[in-house]
Amino acid sequence: MKKLILINGTMGAGKTTTCQELLKLLQPCVFLDGDWCWNMNPFIVNEETKQIVVKNISFMLNNFIACSEFEYIIFCWVMQEEAIIRNLLKNLHLTDTKVYKFTLAVSKEALAQRLNKDIFIGKRKPDVLQRSIEKIPLYINMDTIHIDVSNISQVGAARLIFNSISKPAL
Repeated sequence: MKKLILINGTMGAGKTTTCQELLKLLQPCVFLDGDWCWNMNPFIVNEETKQIVVKNISFMLNNFIACSEFEYIIFCWVMQEEAIIRNLLKNLHLTDTKVYKFTLAVSKEALAQRLNKDIFIGKRKPDVLQRSIEKIPLYINMDTIHIDVSNISQVGAARLIFNSISKPAL
């Protein structure tokens, strides 16, 4: 059975790095970051661009699910609403695929530390901090497995996810 692992969290929570670490632990595995399907200049968020991004993500995930070479498919993205996950899943061919949903939760203080480092080195723009902090409450009641990454590394988060999906079914 295939395993589709969805990982969400606010900007700066460590989704991409956690997924890169998880990719090292799982075999045979493939990783898709939703941001890769959203990399445009100028960055335009409207109904048309949102629809094309979801179509592109769905297309790629369906191809990974259909490929006999992969048992694990990791996907991360800023999915702060259940509707985003539901919309994505309804477009996927999930026969013989188990879906795992994780949220990387982070305190405001830890998030500020991480994002300020990224802002300082020019990796992110200064406005990301306030926008990301404002999104933290949106994840609290999501129907996902929550992992508080405020005081653990992305390697630690990846190991927790690995252990969670590696448990035998009862």
